[in-house]
Amino acid sequence: MEQLLEPFRGEIGRRALIEVVLLGLACGPLGVWVVLYRSSYAAESLAHGMLPGLVLAALAGAPLLLGALGGVLVAGALVALAGRDQRIGADTGVAVAVTGLFGLGAVLALSPQTPPRLQELLFGDLLGVTRSDLAIAGVLAVVVIAGLAAAHRPLSAAALDPTSASTLGAPPARVGLGIVLALSLTTAVAVQALGNLLVVALVVAPGAAALVSADRLRAILPISAGVAIAAGVLGLELSHHLEIAAGAAIGLCALAALPVAYLAAAARPGAAGG
Repeated sequence: MEQLLEPFRGEIGRRALIEVVLLGLACGPLGVWVVLYRSSYAAESLAHGMLPGLVLAALAGAPLLLGALGGVLVAGALVALAGRDQRIGADTGVAVAVTGLFGLGAVLALSPQTPPRLQELLFGDLLGVTRSDLAIAGVLAVVVIAGLAAAHRPLSAAALDPTSASTLGAPPARVGLGIVLALSLTTAVAVQALGNLLVVALVVAPGAAALVSADRLRAILPISAGVAIAAGVLGLELSHHLEIAAGAAIGLCALAALPVAYLAAAARPGAAGG
């Protein structure tokens, strides 16, 4: 027990712990809807496409949150425009747009004016979170949880019965846009702690693991939050004891939850017949 509590005895460790709990509360349940709406590629696209905004904010000495929000808006607009070109196909257009944005961010990062430790934009700086970061993450958790709770019925209708959703006042296109907006806000906030390359893991993997573990949304949503939080805490433990990057450790733990969920589901009685 002493070794388990050791990473959180200092102020830095406690802040990191609070941050991953707050992010897990937001990312876990949101990830369920991202997976149900087949928006995992959009999640990765937004995370990677915001890199130029992050780099420009770092070069200008501006808050990274502003750069993330600006990067998300530009990435979202380009992804939407690219996806509308039927000549090359939506997936190809989005891939080209996102790859171009990520390449632009990499080029900007090679500027002679690049501040030190800019690599944290890619892999995060969870151990460097401040009180203001915790406050922003807390607001994010409240907003996402409240928004998902308020929109639970239209979200369920559009995801589980899209053909009848419009007649029930939940057009799938409008509901999907709401998911993308929530995803954009969550990504912009979480990217500061987990990095541009790793944030998508905490959004998609816990939601996918929860969907494998249960068949009722009433159980799936809290399970996803629990998996995301557990991945965050376990990642911090591994980071401390193995001396590896916190963001990478959390990303690996989140991704490991999916095969574990599959193995647990296969071991349940009656699984072979399903």
